Amino acid sequence: MFGVRVSVLCYQLPLLSLSSGSVEEENPEFWRTSAQNTLRSALSRNLNTNVAKNVVLFLGDGMGVTTITAARILKGQLQNRSGEETVMNMDTFPYVGLAKVYAVNFQIPDSAATATAYLCGVKTNQNILGLSAVARADVCSTQKGNEVTSILKWAKDAGKSVGIVTTTRVQHATPAASYAHSVSRTWYSDADLPSSAITETPT
Repeated sequence: MFGVRVSVLCYQLPLLSLSSGSVEEENPEFWRTSAQNTLRSALSRNLNTNVAKNVVLFLGDGMGVTTITAARILKGQLQNRSGEETVMNMDTFPYVGLAKVYAVNFQIPDSAATATAYLCGVKTNQNILGLSAVARADVCSTQKGNEVTSILKWAKDAGKSVGIVTTTRVQHATPAASYAHSVSRTWYSDADLPSSAITETPT
């Protein structure tokens, strides 16, 4: 049985690599021309030095490079192409950036820590919202004095209008990092607080 599985896998793997691209993709000059066109487009862009009217931050939970790549490939394959060459709308934005987000105390971060990093510019601990890494999960006494502010607060302080559009609860970790300061992402209301948190007074 094991030998049969191995032979099937060995037979199928070469087939997976046979997804042929277009003939032009076999020509090295195609790739050089494509790169030159991309570079030329970037260099010819006129910088907009006006005061920004609007800033829109798109945040998809778990939307890292691999997720975006998978979406790009799927979109292309649904159009009967190989997929990798697909250009999504976000690929055409004139300016893009990557934010390196993680939890200070945990290798695989949660949305609270990553949203705090993304929106406040400060890395923090797992399950913490809008607080520095001095704060400890579920320990109220570590909250006071360790608050960090988000880009939405900075914009509001500058007299700008701000808002949140979300497909989840507004107090869910990802949107909540824009305004909340909590040692637990799961404390949505007083009903969610453990008795220790109710009796503990932040210092």
